[in-house]
Amino acid sequence: MNTKGDVTVPLLEGRGLVKAYGPTQALRGASVRLDEGEILAVTGTSGSGKSTLLHCLAGIVGPDEGSVSYAGERLDRLPEKRLSELRRTEFGVVFQFGQLIPELTALDNVALPLLLAGLTRADAHTRAGEWLERFGVRGQAGLRPGEMSGGQAQRTALARALITGPKVVFADEPTGALDSLASEQVMTALVHTARESGTAVLLITHDAQVAAYADREVRMADGAVVAVGVTA
Repeated sequence: MNTKGDVTVPLLEGRGLVKAYGPTQALRGASVRLDEGEILAVTGTSGSGKSTLLHCLAGIVGPDEGSVSYAGERLDRLPEKRLSELRRTEFGVVFQFGQLIPELTALDNVALPLLLAGLTRADAHTRAGEWLERFGVRGQAGLRPGEMSGGQAQRTALARALITGPKVVFADEPTGALDSLASEQVMTALVHTARESGTAVLLITHDAQVAAYADREVRMADGAVVAVGVTA
């Protein structure tokens, strides 16, 4: 845990974030913090600013106003080269539909971040197989995304996001396209792996049952944080 004197410094923090897309004000001064190893759920209705908040905190887009700090670094001031490096090594991202590369098998999709980091194909495939095993989809290693169920594809996407040992996983509605059983399998796998590795998770969801997996919940409305609390 990072500390300065007697003050705990969050792993990731956004302060007074403002973001507009043309006339649409997506964020209106939103502030949020994520501590090391914490699972934080950001909830709210569609259009409340949840995904825009994630995009700003992950360095995918820059805020118009406010600041984003990661491990003491001002994320919103970093050059794209440094942001790309963080996304390859310390950040993992999972979206609602996984965004796996359709032409690649599950094994190759999961191995890809390691190949980009310079590992040999043999080593990357070995580790990718181990991660598919952890998420219960080793039997789908040779299948392409279109040949897997939604739950299998999403667990494969989680394996890809976690294989590099990131400090933070940004999960944007990771169960939004899944049925209740697949949602439970995905969330159980994500929480278990995050706890085991000490990975912090920023979880965007509109589903109260999914939010209940988190340690803490931040609720948004109209681009602002309107409530913060511990999940039941």
